[in-house]
Amino acid sequence: MKLRIYQVDAFAEKVFQGNPAAVCPLTEWLHDELLLKIAAENNLSETAFYVIKEDRIEIRWFTPNTEVNLCGHATLATAFILHTKENFIGNLIPFHSNRSGDLPVTINADNSYTLNFPLDQITEISLSDALVNATSMKPISAYKGKSDIMLVFEKQEDIETLQPNLSVIEKLDARGLIVTARGKDCDVVSRFFAPQVGVDEDPVTGSAHTSLTPYWSNKLNKLELTAEQVSARRGKLNCKLEHDRVKITGKAMLYMMGEIYI
Repeated sequence: MKLRIYQVDAFAEKVFQGNPAAVCPLTEWLHDELLLKIAAENNLSETAFYVIKEDRIEIRWFTPNTEVNLCGHATLATAFILHTKENFIGNLIPFHSNRSGDLPVTINADNSYTLNFPLDQITEISLSDALVNATSMKPISAYKGKSDIMLVFEKQEDIETLQPNLSVIEKLDARGLIVTARGKDCDVVSRFFAPQVGVDEDPVTGSAHTSLTPYWSNKLNKLELTAEQVSARRGKLNCKLEHDRVKITGKAMLYMMGEIYI
């Protein structure tokens, strides 16, 4: 069996920026075990697989060790590949996930892509010893969403310089840990750690902004936010709160294309 595969830098305007994701088009779903083996072989934070149906495009995402419920950068990467390499016609890509519902992506005139994701419901929680010890700095407050825990810090420099305690983070009851603060040259900065799913630090995490956007929208009293994930690779996003949805916009660059032989 031979499969096409692409590697894309998502939330990036140049290669070697943003977050790399693999994208693998399928004509029908393969066994989950095989999908996971492909993702593990790719050894990227996410590999996206998709199958085109009559009225929608089914999408799934795998880290090197598990399937996840939602992934922003790999969805952006898949939209980019459909638009630029797989002859998709139209400017609205009807993605659907059996885990997260409809996830339409709009192709914009400036070659950016806007993800339309469900809003996360976050609730403030107490700063437990584990959360205080999860990084090298003490957070101001903590919040729990559907999948992740978010820690808020005083300033951007805290986010850029803090060191994660991965052994503590791995034991949290969450997919991963978001750390965030008000930005200097943008509204919001963040980083994301998810050793629970095999990703010590994710370079740019679109899905984390479904939690970040409602929090900072309320704090800053604005519906549209500029955001930067200040990992080593860095990535920029524009986020817009619309009722129970978050629209996340970014660009992508093709790094590599090839074939898998199984």
